[in-house]
Amino acid sequence: MRKKDKNDLTGLTALVTGGAGGIGLEFAKVLASYGCKLILLDISKERLQDALGSLKSDYGTVHLSLNLDLTSDSFISQIDEFCSKNSIFPDILINNAGIFSFKPIPDTETRKIETFIDLHVRAVTLLSQWFVSKRKPLGSGYMLNMSSMSCWMPMPGLAMYSSTKSYIRVFSRALHYEMKEYGVGVTVACPGGIATDLFGLPKKWQKFAVSIGVLQTPEKFARKAVKKMMRKKKQYINGWLNRFSIFFVGILPTSVRMMVKHHLLDKGITR
Repeated sequence: MRKKDKNDLTGLTALVTGGAGGIGLEFAKVLASYGCKLILLDISKERLQDALGSLKSDYGTVHLSLNLDLTSDSFISQIDEFCSKNSIFPDILINNAGIFSFKPIPDTETRKIETFIDLHVRAVTLLSQWFVSKRKPLGSGYMLNMSSMSCWMPMPGLAMYSSTKSYIRVFSRALHYEMKEYGVGVTVACPGGIATDLFGLPKKWQKFAVSIGVLQTPEKFARKAVKKMMRKKKQYINGWLNRFSIFFVGILPTSVRMMVKHHLLDKGITR
């Protein structure tokens, strides 16, 4: 019998949150290229329609979509009902949806803080619980939770982003061990230096940073992260420079951190 291609995910279904744009859409493209069926979940109905059209055009497959706000009280029941109605349950879950803000806590709107907690803590936790509870009896499944290199970086202006991403990393690492003996893989990705619009860097500077190796393209990151997930690795950090920076940032003196505050935050370079 011919050995199945390790990149052949035909017959599997993946649920990708924040799947209509950015890295989420790149995950969708990688999975579709491997033959995986998709359920794209996103808060933007328009972007979902565009993403589905693009995927159908490029890969010739019709996928499902769910327009949903993950900060709502009933999002789990809505997802569960959607899967039941379509007689489908994902073999793969990618918790990708998230937000970013570079502001000091006193200047951050309360609703923004609540959204950080809702998306990065509550939604990730409840979706993970929902997924592994369904997959545990089946003895299979793959989950990828998106943390960030910033989880090791308690820098001024990143209090909410880095702390909630740190939660995702620690939660996922513990869940990895809880589910290991049941055949359900839990991987956490901690990307650093990805050329996306999340941090507000202009396109020309993104391209320049990619050309000199400081940033990685979303396509390359997504493909490598999916491969790590399918091998059920517990953690993925892209690039040696990012792995080195964990140590470097950890030993930064307070004076350097205060320079970031004075030259960036105090001068109003915030989002």
